[in-house]
Amino acid sequence: MVLGWSRRRKNNNHKANGKPSMELVIPNHFRCPISLDLMKDPVTLSTGITYDRESVERWFDDGNFKCPVTNQIVKNFDMIPNHSLRMMIQDWCVENRQHGVERIPTPKIPISPTDVSDLLLQLKESSLRLEQFTCLELIQKMERWGAESERNKRIIVDNGAPAALASSFDSFAGDSVERNVGVLDEILSALKWMFPLQLEAQKSLGSIASLSCMVWFLKHQDLPGKEKSIVALKELLSFGDSNNVEALSKIEGVNELLVELVNKRISPTITKNSLRVIWYMVSSSKSECGEKMKISFVELGFVNTLLGVLIDSEKSICEKALAIFDCLCSSEKGRESALGNDLTVPVLVKKVLRISSLSTDYSVSAIWKMCKFGERGDEEGKVLVEALQVGAFQKLLLVLQVGCGDSTKEKATELLKLMNPYRAELECIDSDFKNLKRSF
Repeated sequence: MVLGWSRRRKNNNHKANGKPSMELVIPNHFRCPISLDLMKDPVTLSTGITYDRESVERWFDDGNFKCPVTNQIVKNFDMIPNHSLRMMIQDWCVENRQHGVERIPTPKIPISPTDVSDLLLQLKESSLRLEQFTCLELIQKMERWGAESERNKRIIVDNGAPAALASSFDSFAGDSVERNVGVLDEILSALKWMFPLQLEAQKSLGSIASLSCMVWFLKHQDLPGKEKSIVALKELLSFGDSNNVEALSKIEGVNELLVELVNKRISPTITKNSLRVIWYMVSSSKSECGEKMKISFVELGFVNTLLGVLIDSEKSICEKALAIFDCLCSSEKGRESALGNDLTVPVLVKKVLRISSLSTDYSVSAIWKMCKFGERGDEEGKVLVEALQVGAFQKLLLVLQVGCGDSTKEKATELLKLMNPYRAELECIDSDFKNLKRSF
């Protein structure tokens, strides 16, 4: 079997004398038996067969325990670099440079678990002594290792790097954010490819000192620093520990800051993750904490902010905004704020069957909650009439026809029953909000 390597030639791959050029072939023993590509880092297994390191590691990671060529069970997973073969491949590449073949670089020696453990031990000791320059060097060395290969990243994470970095972050944040801002920023950079965090790392990153530091970053750092901080906060709260939510909520000005970040829409990353953080805060498993958070965000005018986001944002942002909007409508103050804005019902109806099934669920739920709130007065009829006027009846029928979850089905059915008495007197219309400007 021969694998061809296309030559980059001018004049339709013809030589100057008009004769067609010969196809360049890779020698069979230079090709990995798994990928059939030219080997960049040949390694030999205990079975005596040589493979490209990346291919055979992926083979074992997929749960295979046999040598692909010999079909023998591999008991020793050591991979011995085949330097002789690698140098032969490099020489062949150099000889065929005129055919467009690039010389493969000499692979770096992969790190071992021992290398990682030694580095993390030094990092722990340096962090306890608050030696920020030593810690910076160690963290940057770890990042260089991770940049070399996905294998290195796995070894770094599997041997406790997230917990060590989070602990170091807590130590420096507890000392002084302003004095240690450089090393704190570097730790957040290193952590961003180590999520999701292990339990020990969550505890360190969820300390008051660490949370206060991340909030400080959101206030004072540049755009990359803000993005790293809000991503770390989102990852931390995503584990559902209400203690982290409660601790974050106690930091002065954090709610106002999150609302400001959503309002300004500095970057998609910040907007999306700020919405996620807010969602975790208002939907906290501790009912008392969650209710306080809902009231706090409503009083900050966040309902109007969410409506503005819903008018002109892309799908993933709209889904997150609708999730929060529906959650806020679970509180009396949230419903009052929503009903006080003329855009609420038209925008929610417009989002039904427009973005995703999840967005439809949230929109129907929010409309249903506002109608339920109005059962004690005239608000129910007001919402139902307005919903009918912007085409809600037809959309709710479509929701039932195309299929939805049981909860959404029940709410849509109840809304249809409530709207039915008003249908004869009202003309149903639909609106397009593409050119609608925010009035706040």
